[in-house]
Amino acid sequence: MERKTKLTAEEGKQELVITREFDLPLELLFKAYEDPEIVEQWMGTKVLKLENHAHGGWQYETSDPKGNVVFRANGVIHDFVPEQRITRTFEMENTPFPVQLEFFEFESLSPSTSRLVMKIVYKSVADRDQMLKLPFAQGINMAHNKLQEVVNKLK
Repeated sequence: MERKTKLTAEEGKQELVITREFDLPLELLFKAYEDPEIVEQWMGTKVLKLENHAHGGWQYETSDPKGNVVFRANGVIHDFVPEQRITRTFEMENTPFPVQLEFFEFESLSPSTSRLVMKIVYKSVADRDQMLKLPFAQGINMAHNKLQEVVNKLK
C-alpha cells in the first residue's frame, strides 16, 4: 500500500520535511491538532496538557494495558496561528534523542481538501538519521491515516 504521507530527508541536512494531503477542509485538519479529545483519538495517547497559544506547553503520554507509561513527550508552543501554523519544540522523555524544533504549516487546497507540511529540525544530521532508522515513516503515515478516519466522522 502506498504511503500517503511523504518524507523528504536531504543528504547531509539536519531536517526532515513531512507532507500529507487530506480529504478534509482546512478547519477540520487544524482542529485535529488543537482539540485534545481529537488528538487522543488519532494519536492513541493521553493528552496531559495542550495550551494552544504562544509560550504554551503540551505533554502527551501513552501507557500499556497494565498502566505503565511507555512513552511521554512534551514541548513548548512558540507560535500558534489558527488554521495556518504551529511552531513547537518536541522532546521524547527518557530517550537519547535531543529536543527538536517542529514547524507545522496548514494549507487549504479546496473547500474539501487541505495539506499539512511539517518541517522538523534536529540538533544534528546524525540525530535525524538515527530517527529515520526507527519505523518513523510507517508510524507517521499510520497516524495520519487514523487522523483522516477520526476526523471524517466530524464532517
